[in-house]
Amino acid sequence: MFDIRKIQEQVLYGAVKSESNDETAKEIVYGNDELARTEDNPTWVKSTMKRLEDHFDSPTVKQIRMHCQCVYGMDEKLKLVKELVEASLNIDEFGNSDKAKAASLYSENGELYLQCPMLEGVDRLETNTWCQCTTGYSKILFEKAFGCKVDVELLKSIKLGDEKCLMNIIPQGTIWK
Repeated sequence: MFDIRKIQEQVLYGAVKSESNDETAKEIVYGNDELARTEDNPTWVKSTMKRLEDHFDSPTVKQIRMHCQCVYGMDEKLKLVKELVEASLNIDEFGNSDKAKAASLYSENGELYLQCPMLEGVDRLETNTWCQCTTGYSKILFEKAFGCKVDVELLKSIKLGDEKCLMNIIPQGTIWK
C-alpha cells in the first residue's frame, strides 16, 4: 500500500522546487527545522498551505497546487471516463449516467461537474489552496479522456464551509459530434 502523505510531500516538494529552489521547497513542505514531519495529516495540510501562501502570490500558489496531483488511480479513472464518453451522445448523458454519479460526476444544464472527496480529518480550511491539486488532477484526467484542452474551475469546497465540493469541467473542444 502507498503512503498518501509521503506521496503528497514528494509531489508538493517537486512543484515548489520547480517554482523556486530546494531550500524553499524543504521549508514549505517540512517547516522550520523539519518540525512539520511530526504533525498529523490535518495539521500538516493546514500549516503547509499557510507556508505556501505566505511565500508565493495567489497565481503561483494555484499553479503549484495544480501541479501537485498525485495521479494515483489515474489509469482506472481514465478508463471509466473514456467508457462514459463512448456510451454517451452528449455531456448531459455523460454526466447523468449511474457510473458517472458513482464517480462523483454529474451534468446540469449542459455543464459537467465533479464533486471532490473531503479531506479526512481536516475540519475546515481557510483558503482553497489545498483544493487546487484536485483541479490539476481533473484537468489531466479530462484532457486525456476528451482529447482536447479542458479548463477546471473550483466552485465550492466543503472544507471552506460550502455544502459540497464542486468543480466545473469546461472542455475547450468538440467531444461529441
